[in-house]
Amino acid sequence: MENIKYRAVVTGATRGIGYAIAERLLQDGLEVIATGTRKNAKHPAGSSYYQVDFLDENSVNKFIQYLKKQKINILVNNAGINKIGEFSSIDIDDFDRILRVNLRVPFQICQAVIPYMENEKWGRIVNLTSIFGNITKEYRAAYSSSKFGLDGMTAALAAELSEKGILANSVGPGVIDTELTRDVLGESGISELKGRIPMKRLGQASEIASLVSWLVSDENTYMTGQNLMIDGGFTRV
Repeated sequence: MENIKYRAVVTGATRGIGYAIAERLLQDGLEVIATGTRKNAKHPAGSSYYQVDFLDENSVNKFIQYLKKQKINILVNNAGINKIGEFSSIDIDDFDRILRVNLRVPFQICQAVIPYMENEKWGRIVNLTSIFGNITKEYRAAYSSSKFGLDGMTAALAAELSEKGILANSVGPGVIDTELTRDVLGESGISELKGRIPMKRLGQASEIASLVSWLVSDENTYMTGQNLMIDGGFTRV
């Protein structure tokens, strides 16, 4: 199959890593449906845009029904939220919101698009986890719960679907140089963090996009069920 025949969905594609992934897949010749929470949000030129709020049940249900009518070959679950806090102080509503956006809705999206992939005997699923879906640290209980769960779902998908031609993998970005990262960490925080990364720099969203591009391509014929850290060696060295 030629890539031009493929249709991809990239969630959370209005900025940062999601935007870079959608842009790269367009360059690869794919048809891309980009999602975001805001009406008429900026999205890569050439993609179509679907507004959906993962925290709104009605909005999600409409999106799921929309996806079932599309012919989706490639799914990239990128959208996610985070809130840092001590375990004992985590509000259960915040916990539910994080689990919903980062795990439940990606689960529903997978259920919506897999039947077409099974019919075509070809499909690619990439779920964006995090380094905190592989390791964790203090104040990350809610976020890590969602990301470890997402990777567990990915492994289960690979076990169930690989023989049907559908490959599923997780990609765990390290600290990536995005507007959000700079707003949260500030220059002093970024400088301190760089010193703990073996490559002594932040990652670029384009580097994540390059890995995803290969994972969803015809060139990937045997990689499935993996949780691939792309973090400058942070979690390994």
